[in-house]
This record gives sequence, structure tokens and C-alpha cells, in this order.
Amino acid sequence: MHFIDFEGGLACGVLEYGVVTLRGGRIEAAEGRLCAPAGRIAAEDIAVHGLTPAALAGFRPFADDWERFAAWRQEAPFAAHFAGMENSLIKAAWPAPRPSADFIAPDRRSVEWGPWIDTARLYAEFYPHLGSQRLENLVRGAGLQPLLDRCAAQYCPEGRRRYHAALYDAVAGALLLCALANEPRCAGLSTAQLLVLSTRDPGKREAMTQPELW
Repeated sequence: MHFIDFEGGLACGVLEYGVVTLRGGRIEAAEGRLCAPAGRIAAEDIAVHGLTPAALAGFRPFADDWERFAAWRQEAPFAAHFAGMENSLIKAAWPAPRPSADFIAPDRRSVEWGPWIDTARLYAEFYPHLGSQRLENLVRGAGLQPLLDRCAAQYCPEGRRRYHAALYDAVAGALLLCALANEPRCAGLSTAQLLVLSTRDPGKREAMTQPELW
């Protein structure tokens, strides 16, 4: 699967993305880049992610990467932390992907970017005692910060090895997802089951669930 994080907003578009590819519960690849803004960047957002118009000058817009994201969606499901924002931002750039598997019922085709595996929802389900589902809180609560620091040194550019930097956050979320393999109640779940559990709305969960899934 592909764990995705975006920095940006609906007004300015995606300013930075990070994508971590997971296979067999391990990081296979990690990449990302800065993107030219599509609109005004709010000062309060700059205070969070640190991306100014000057820092983004000369970069290609996010829209140029349609082929990469369309191919990733055809290859494997997407994952994110609080995936609703990632879904909104990618849909703002491209309303729909190419027809792809929906990864819950393999015989069905989908023209949606989701459903997404959502680590915030999964940790609320399996680790409610950790409290806030903020990414940094969960990483520290799960004891993953030292591993994240080592992975960031390997995959993330200097100056962007911190929270609210897209590739750093994507690596952090990917490590949270991999750590669920050590949770006895979660280790045996299929990708389809993780997608269902990542859906907040009970009615949508029921509609997504196929009899053979359970």
C-alpha cells in the first residue's frame, strides 16, 4: 500500500507531498517533493508547515504528478493519518482516478481515491488508552520516535525531518501502520478489513462489508 501525507490546504492546494510504499510490513520506498502553490498560503498555515511562497518558487505544481498518483492508486490502496484531509486535497486536484480496484471486493472497479486505510481511526479502535490521535502523540505513545528518527535520516531531506513535513509525517504514519502487526487483535486482519475499520460511519461500514470478509 501507499501511505500518503500532504501539506497544504484547499485554498493553496498541495504544497508538499510524501508517499511511502509498504510491502510485507516494511518500507520499500519513500519519496516526495515540494509543489508550487495554486493559491494564497495563509500565514497561520505557514507557521505550522514552514512553507513560504519564496521557498516554493520554481517548483512544478502538484497537478503535474497525475500519472504517478493514478498509477499508485491502481497498484494498491492508499493510507493516511486522518485520511479525510488527504482525500479532499487529492480530489480538489483530480476529482477521480482512473478505474481501479476498490480493494474490498476484488471483482468491483472504483473511480474513487478511497476508501483509505486511516491510522487515526485504527489507533482509536485498538489503542484508545493513548488518548489524542495526533500523529506525534501516537508515535511517542507507541515508542516509535527513535525508529522514526532513524528512518527520517535515511528518507527525508535535511530541513524537513520534523512533524508537519510531508515525507516525515508519511514515514511516521507508515511506521504506525506497520506496528499494528504486533497487535494481536489486528495482526490477522486483511487489507479489506483494515479499510472497513478505517471508516467512521457505521452505515458505510455495513455497506462496505461483504459476507465472505468475516
